[in-house]
Amino acid sequence: MKKSFLAASALAASTMMTGVGHAEHHALSEYELIDRTDLFGNPVASQGRISPDGNWVSWIAPDDGVMNVWVAPASDPSKGTVVTDDRHRGISNHLWSVDSKYVLFVKDNDGDENYHVYATDPRTGATRDLTPLPDGIRAQLMGVSRDRPGVILVGTNERNPQLTDLYEYSLSTGERKLIAENPGYASFITDNTYKPRMAMVPQPDGGMKTVFLNEDLTPGEVFADIPSEDMLNTNIVQFSRDNDTVYMIDSRERNLAAGVAVDLTTGKRTVLVEPEKADLSDIMVDNETYEPIAYAVNYLKSEWTAMNEEAQSELDFLDANLEGEFSVSSRTQDDKTWIVYEGAAQAPGQYYIYDREADTLTPWFATRPDLSEAPLQPMHPLELKSSDGKTLVSYLTLPPGSDPDGDGRPDKAVPMLLWVHGGPWSRDGYGYNTVHQWMANRGYAVLSVNYRGSTGFGKDFTNAAVGEFSGKMHEDLIDAVDWAVEEGIAQEDKVAIGGGSYGGYATLIGVTFTPDRFACGVDIVGPSSLATLIESFPEYWKPFLAGTWYRYVGDPSDPQAREAMIARSAISRIDDIQAPLLVGQGGNDPRVTKPEADNLVSAMQDKGLPVTYINYPDEGHGFQKPENRLSFFAAMEGFLGKCLGGRVQPIGDAFEGSSAEVLAGAEYVDGLGDVSKGG
Repeated sequence: MKKSFLAASALAASTMMTGVGHAEHHALSEYELIDRTDLFGNPVASQGRISPDGNWVSWIAPDDGVMNVWVAPASDPSKGTVVTDDRHRGISNHLWSVDSKYVLFVKDNDGDENYHVYATDPRTGATRDLTPLPDGIRAQLMGVSRDRPGVILVGTNERNPQLTDLYEYSLSTGERKLIAENPGYASFITDNTYKPRMAMVPQPDGGMKTVFLNEDLTPGEVFADIPSEDMLNTNIVQFSRDNDTVYMIDSRERNLAAGVAVDLTTGKRTVLVEPEKADLSDIMVDNETYEPIAYAVNYLKSEWTAMNEEAQSELDFLDANLEGEFSVSSRTQDDKTWIVYEGAAQAPGQYYIYDREADTLTPWFATRPDLSEAPLQPMHPLELKSSDGKTLVSYLTLPPGSDPDGDGRPDKAVPMLLWVHGGPWSRDGYGYNTVHQWMANRGYAVLSVNYRGSTGFGKDFTNAAVGEFSGKMHEDLIDAVDWAVEEGIAQEDKVAIGGGSYGGYATLIGVTFTPDRFACGVDIVGPSSLATLIESFPEYWKPFLAGTWYRYVGDPSDPQAREAMIARSAISRIDDIQAPLLVGQGGNDPRVTKPEADNLVSAMQDKGLPVTYINYPDEGHGFQKPENRLSFFAAMEGFLGKCLGGRVQPIGDAFEGSSAEVLAGAEYVDGLGDVSKGG
C-alpha cells in the first residue's frame, strides 16, 4: 500500500468528476446506501504539496489507520513512503520549509489547542518537537519566509498566557532567539525578514489601532485605525517581497471588503480590487514580487478573476480543463509547477500536478476514490429572503431519486435536516459537503443557511448580528425552514436542526425558543450558556474579545449584560424543550468546555426530558480521530432515523476503537446501549 495507493487513486480521478446525472424517477431504496466509513473515515490521501525546489511531493494519508505525512520524488509520485510516525490522533496539516529540507507541522494534545511545532527530515524520517514547552503553553507557527531559509518564526505564550512573544527557531539545531517580547499588544505584524513592523493595539470600543513600531517596540504612528464594525472584515494579508508595500483586505469606508495596497514609503493607498457581490475571499500573488495577480470572490460559488495577462492565461487553462471549483495549494519557488485542488458538490476532491511550461495537468490523487461511483447528489445554491428583506445565501441537497427533473424541488416533500455552520463568523459554501451527501443518501433534504453574522457577504450583513444571538440570527433560520415547507421541500412535522459550535448553540436555541418547529436536534460542542461560554474562553483569546464576543453578545462581568446573556441561552429555557436531543462533546474542548454540555444534560435529566449524551475525553472542539467521528455519526444516524424516519446503517462496530463515553440516553438510539461505556 505504501508504494501504490496514490497511483490507484489517480486512476479513479477520471470517473470522480462525472457524478450521477439526473435520471428517471427511482425510489430511494434503489440507491446504494453509502457506507459511513467511506464518508467519515480517513481519506485515502489529502493536502497535496510540492517542495519549493520541486524535487519532492508530499501529502497526508493513513499509516496503520493514523494520518501521517508521506513524501515521494516529484518525478514519480507513486513511490511514496511515510516519514512521520504519529500513532495517536494523526497529523492534520503540513508544509515545507523554504529550503526544502524539512516538513513542518503543528499538533496539539488531544484537542486542547496547545500546539507544538514539529520538523521532520523527509530523507530520514527523524522528527523533532521544536517547541518542547511545558503543558498548557501554546506555540504558533507565525512565519516561514524564503528570505530567511533555515529559520522559522514561532510565537509562544509561555511568559504571559494572554500574550504571544516572538522567537526565531533554527530548523537544524532547534535553538531559538527572542525577537520580540510582547508588552501588551493583541498581536505583532512582521515582514518577510521576521522583523516586527507593526502591532495591533486593542481599543475600548472593540476596535484596533494598527501602529508602526519603533526600534524598541514601543508604538509609533498609527498605520490603520480599524473600528469595531470592520474588525472581522479588515486585515493585513502580507508585505511585498521588498517589504515596502502592505497588501490588505479592507472594509473601511465601504461595505464589501476590497483589496488595497499601501506604499509604506509614501503612505499612498491604492484600491486594487473592489468586488461587487461579496467580500474578497482569496488572493493569488506573483511568486517573486508577492504582488497580487488574481483574486477570488465567493458569493454563490467561488470565482477567480485575473489581474494581468499571464494570470488570465493560467486561469483560462485551468477553467478549460477542470469542471469544479479550483485553488492552487502549492507552488515551486521557480513557479514552474503548481499543485491544484479541484472540488465539486458531487466529488470530494481531486489533486493535480500542473506543469506550467509543458501545459500539462496530470491527475495525482482523489481524496476519496471509493465515492467515485456513489450516488452523490447536486447541491443547489439559493438566495433566500429573511422576513426583514436580507438575502440569505443558502445551499440545498435533496435525496437521490426525489428530484428527477433537477429543478431543486422534490416531487413530494421529504424530511429535512437544517444543518447550521459554526463560527458564527464563518460561512457555508458550495462544494462537496460530507453531511449533505450523507443525510441526502439517508432520505433527507439538507439545508444550510448563511444567517446574518456570517462572513463573506459584506460588513453590513456581519454586523447585523450584533445583539441578535437567539434573535434575528435565529429568525433567519426559521425563515429558511418556512420557505422549505412552503416550497414543498420539507415535511413540516419532520424537520431536525443540527450543527457544531455556533451550530450547536443554534440547535439548542431552536429546541428551546421555537420548540414546536423541530422534531429533534443534534448539538455538537455547542454552548448552553453564553455567559459561562465567554467566562471559560482561553486566556489567549482575551485581547480580541472586545471586538467580537463582547460587542456581539455582551461582557459577562457586567451583571446586567450577564443576565441578558443567560436569557438568550438554552440553559434558561429547559422547561420549553419538547424534542429529543443528541449532544456530542470533546472532553478537552478549550472553546466550549465540557461543563456547557454537562449542565444542559443534567438539567434535562432533572426534567425527565429525552437526551442522549456522548463525550470523547481525547477530543477538543470537534472530532478529529476517525474512530470518534464514525461512532458519533453512527449514533446521529440512528437518532435521526428514529426521529425523521430515514434510512439507517446499523451501528455495528462503529464504536470500535473510539473513546466514546455514552453518559446519558443510550436507550433513545437503537443499538447504542450495546456499546455504552458510561450509561
